[in-house]
Amino acid sequence: MQLEEVIDFIVHWLTDYREKSGAKGFVVGVSGGVDSAVTAALSALTAAPTRLVEMPIHQAESQRTRAQNHIAFLKKNHPNVSDLQLDLTGPFDVLQRVLTQDPAAETHSLALANTRARLRMVTLYFEAQVHGYLVVGTGNKVEDFGVGFFTKYGDGGVDLSPIADLYKSEVYALAKALGIDEAIAKAEPTDGLWSDNRSDQAQLGATYDELEWAMKNHPDLDVKTLSGRERWVYQRYAELHEKNAHKWRPIPVAKIPDSLKN
Repeated sequence: MQLEEVIDFIVHWLTDYREKSGAKGFVVGVSGGVDSAVTAALSALTAAPTRLVEMPIHQAESQRTRAQNHIAFLKKNHPNVSDLQLDLTGPFDVLQRVLTQDPAAETHSLALANTRARLRMVTLYFEAQVHGYLVVGTGNKVEDFGVGFFTKYGDGGVDLSPIADLYKSEVYALAKALGIDEAIAKAEPTDGLWSDNRSDQAQLGATYDELEWAMKNHPDLDVKTLSGRERWVYQRYAELHEKNAHKWRPIPVAKIPDSLKN
């Protein structure tokens, strides 16, 4: 991959989209992970006002440290960058108490995890509307269009997605070219939605390298030709791809026949 050319392309793409939309700048949620770090750096390179927002909810200290160090790095090198730290732990705890009054919700940990992402989305859009900015998505290609590893109307609720056509390996390559701290690049990927800090691999059952391989070969590869780990990963990818396709497909609309409208 031609790294400098790709960086230049994305920066110009962001600039062009912002100018055509009439927005003044960008808002990016920074988590301490490589995807948000690269997205924040690319947004900063546009020279447009870029607001970096850290939104911890019962977050591991290591994640917070990486996020804060990256924000400090970008602020030092880009005068157009500002930041905001909003600890959403308190608001989330209140919301959790309200929502779990329904006995059925008490053990539904996934719904509560997704609520964290949706609370962050609300926060980012508040900031964006206050300042006249765009909310920039941080999802990569495998997450956004492969296995659908994002929260619908949570971190999937954005205005534009600059790295959603890049595989995770390509995001890592951009991170190195952009001079992003190795502590971020070496950190085990996590969505940060669980108090036990569980990794993406623990939830997906496969590494991003494995899922990337499956995505590049799906649906043309005949599963019958595979065995062992490869077969399991390929089938796991296919299962997640189909199960989560609703996240990137257009919302179904009931099209009423003209005969019923007249």
